[in-house]
Formats: sequence, structure tokens, C-alpha cells
Amino acid sequence: MSVEVTAIIPRLAERLGEARPRPMKGTVRSIRGVLLRASVAGVRIGEQCQLRDPSSGRSLAAEVIGFEQDEAILSPIGSMEGLSTRTEIIATGETLGVSVGDAQLGRVISPMGDYLDGDGVLPLGIMRHYPLHAEPPPPFSRQLIVKPMSLGVRSIDGLLTLAQGQRMGIFGEPGVGKSSLLASIVRHTDADVIVIGLIGERGREVRELLDVQLDAQARARTVAVVATSDRPAAERVRAAYVATALAEYHRDQGRNVLLLMDSLTRFARAQREIGLAVGEPPTRRGYPPSFFSALPRLLERAGPGPVGSITALYTVLTEGDVSTDPVAEEARSILDGHIVLSAELAQRNYFPAVDVLRSRSRLMDQVCSDEQRHLAMRIRELMARRNEIEMLIRVGEYAAGSDPLADEAIARHAAIEAFMRQGAAEPSGAEQTLSHMRKVLA
Repeated sequence: MSVEVTAIIPRLAERLGEARPRPMKGTVRSIRGVLLRASVAGVRIGEQCQLRDPSSGRSLAAEVIGFEQDEAILSPIGSMEGLSTRTEIIATGETLGVSVGDAQLGRVISPMGDYLDGDGVLPLGIMRHYPLHAEPPPPFSRQLIVKPMSLGVRSIDGLLTLAQGQRMGIFGEPGVGKSSLLASIVRHTDADVIVIGLIGERGREVRELLDVQLDAQARARTVAVVATSDRPAAERVRAAYVATALAEYHRDQGRNVLLLMDSLTRFARAQREIGLAVGEPPTRRGYPPSFFSALPRLLERAGPGPVGSITALYTVLTEGDVSTDPVAEEARSILDGHIVLSAELAQRNYFPAVDVLRSRSRLMDQVCSDEQRHLAMRIRELMARRNEIEMLIRVGEYAAGSDPLADEAIARHAAIEAFMRQGAAEPSGAEQTLSHMRKVLA
């Protein structure tokens, strides 16, 4: 008998190894706003569940974001149209992730991984799975930042030079040309791969950016993640994490990646919508405490890694005083610099409308040459002096010869403006930009 049992044990072990645990199931208790509460045992924070409604046939994914007594709080990733109290909740036991691969270059995807450009799906066999909420690289595993990053925009490359692996914010009011600036950067940058996250944008603008403003060469090295303004809050939040995960994949392949996220403000508003629906107490401007911990976790994932780098540009919508805007204030405190776009310059048909004197790149001195640093300081000095005497010039009260620096600022004003202005389809490499700076001060 013992011999028979001994012979059976290996076969039983093999069968048990092939067995799949029965998934935990539950039912919807209530649906309120953008969240639903369900009775489903054994789920964890961050776990992905599947929702299936037997009456409507509706099916979509949801993420467990909290608990209240014996109920799980889930945030559906998609429209809740068609769900009911009969909807079945199936726990998958898996955390949220995203499929990544080189074949996605040139494609437009949704936060759930669906392809939106009508060019068909990619075989799963050529894709890899990456976590949606990965940890940032440890500080001492990151490469040192030593190389400049060319964006092809003179005012930025010359006076606000970025480094490979730097994280910058682009701050501006609606309508100052943020999307046009991003399109120009995508066309002219020297990055190996470009990842664009379009969060809360109008559908018309998405089509214009990707199909009109980008040429075929730029599109071929770009992957875009799109969640338009009509999509649910959970989907808009997920878009930011998916774009970051795609950038991390390409960084891990040793590439120089440019991550463009438009906009960080709409990610924050979607996070606020979810936080308030859960019942978190509102703080400044109604933002819940969870937002102030989610923002640095997202932004810290960019930057250099052990191999490769992610240079990130995040647009931030500003209204009024930046010091009273918690999103802008938090972003400025975390990022490695800020580019301010001026509504006044935009009204003068000034592109790009970069207000150099209010902008700063914290890593410029680490990566640019002594000559460029000297030229940039001199140009900024002349621009600042010209601004100080602007009113005197307008009313005819400035007396030439009374201030040598002011005289030089007036004399070089036209050359500086010509340097700052640049057509969207006009590229300017690093050497061209430096040569133009020399001519301004010649």
C-alpha cells in the first residue's frame, strides 16, 4: 500500500501544480459617482478586478483603491454605463500592468492598451509586461547627469539648456501655445524615442497634434497614450502611469527617451475627483491628501536609470498667481526647472512664447560649455535691462548715453527677438543655436 501511495504522490503534485485557484467573486453593493462598492473577499489595494454584468453584457476592468468596513471600493477604468447591482466582481489576483514593446512605436494607444489608430492589434508574443506603479530607480543606481539634451528650440536649448534625464515643467495659461511647442519639440529633438501622454485633451487637438503637426519621421519614433477629457477620471489617471511605464521600458533598453505629458494639471484634477469620491478630506483648492503623495511618486520615476534616461516635460496649466495653485507649486518644488510661457508674448504672435527671465533650468550649468554659459548670462542680462526701461522707451523719456548697459540692450533688442522667435517647422541644432547666440552679441 505504501508503495502505491509513493507512486501516486508525484502525479498528484504535478496535477496540483497545473491547477488554477478558483477566482474570488463578489457583487456590487452600490454605485455612486465615479466609484462602486462591492462585497468581494480577499482582494488587495491595487488589485485589478473584472466587472461583468449579466443583463447588459457590459464588461470592464476596475482597480481596488480602498476599503470601508467589509466593502471594497473600486475605481472602474472606463464608462460605468450598463452596470447594475447584479454586476459580478471577479478578482484576478493581479496588479495593474501594461504591455510594452518596440512594435508600439508609431502607434496611438488607450490607457487600457487598445489601439486607437485603426492599424490593427499587435501579437502578444512580441510584447512584454511592465508594472503600472513601478518604484523609481534607487538614487545611487542612477547615472550621473552629464550630457545636454537638444530639443531643437533655440530659446530653450540656448538659454534654458536641458540635460538628458532632467525633469522640467512647462507652465502657462490656456492658449499660450503649449501644444504647438510640444509638437515642435517632437519634430526636432535628438531623443531616440518619444512617449507622449495626452491627458484630458480635446479630441480635436489630439488628432491635430498626431496627424497634422507631426511628420512621418517624428511619428515613427513616437508612441502616444491618449485619454481625452470625456473619459472617466480613473482612465485619465491611468494614462499618466501607462505613459511613464512605456518610457521606463525604453529607458531599460539603454535609450535616450523624451517623455511629454500634457497635462499634469488634468492628471491632478482626475486624482482629485477620485479622492473626493472616496471620502478623503479636501485640502488646498479641494485636492485630497493622496494627491500630494501620488505626484512625487509619478514624477520621480523619470530621470536617468542604470542604463538609458527619461527626460520629461510636464505641462502645467496656470491661472492667476502660481503661489496659490497647489499643482503648480508642488510641481515646481519637485521638478528640475520650469519653462514659463507668457500670455503677453503669445498675444503678440510670439512663438514660442517662452518668458526666459521667469524660467530656469537647474541643471544647465552642469551640461553646457563655459562659452554658452557666458553668452546665455549676457543675453539674459540685456533682456532684463531692456524690460526695466521699457516704459521709459515707450513714453520717449529714455536718454541715450546715460546707461551703457541700457544702450546695448536697446541696440541688440531686435537681434535678441530674432533669436527668440522660431517657426514651428524651423529646426535649430545645438551648434546652430550656439552660432546664433554668438551673432547676437557680435
